[in-house]
Amino acid sequence: MKNKVLSLKVLAVAAGLVAVSALQAQTVEPGFQSLFNGRDLSGWRGNPELWSVKDGVITGITKAEPKLTHNTFLVYTNREFSDFELRLSYRIEKGNSGIQYRSRVVKEGAFGPIVHGYQADFEAGKNYSGILYEEGGRGILAKRGEKTVLRADPQDANKVKIEVVGSVGDSNEIQASIKNEDWNDYVVIAKGNHLQHFINGKLTVDVVDEHTAKAAKAGVIALQIHVGPPMVVQFKNIRIKPL
Repeated sequence: MKNKVLSLKVLAVAAGLVAVSALQAQTVEPGFQSLFNGRDLSGWRGNPELWSVKDGVITGITKAEPKLTHNTFLVYTNREFSDFELRLSYRIEKGNSGIQYRSRVVKEGAFGPIVHGYQADFEAGKNYSGILYEEGGRGILAKRGEKTVLRADPQDANKVKIEVVGSVGDSNEIQASIKNEDWNDYVVIAKGNHLQHFINGKLTVDVVDEHTAKAAKAGVIALQIHVGPPMVVQFKNIRIKPL
């Protein structure tokens, strides 16, 4: 009888954990849809040696060996998005990472998908979190705290001319609000050619991309593992509202 009671308690605890996981995946704001079920990587594609679900969160881990030879990504495969508001929480130990949006998979590398496009950057350091970077393209398009307009270079339409037209806040103050090796909230809003990033409620960049030869209108959502020292990056509560 004692063993039977114990077994029932274990089953009850397990059922409770499953219920909590399912509730976490389903509890989203009105108009938003969850991109992650809280249990496995259904709807996502990446290198299974690097990406997994641990304790109900998407986790990317690299080690000293094998050493990555290129940035690699976990790609959401169910659909692409154009105008949207994306909300998620992230946590990082060492290294650099980012959230790709309106991006494209350009090829399969030795360590998984290689993705180019807009990136909402973040890192374990103090320089790049919140910036707009274009992976495999035009590079840094707005530093943290900047409001920029992107236009074609008059000498070459394929090259970008970046004009800083204002400020959205002090870079150091924004960085001070970001929690080290702890969970932070990231929001990306893309509407037309207007792109905005927020971390923990603070606007980090505001960009208008008028560079028509290079500005992306739609594409995939993806999560990055960056080359470099061993790192851990985690994501949870990933939800999106098409606009």
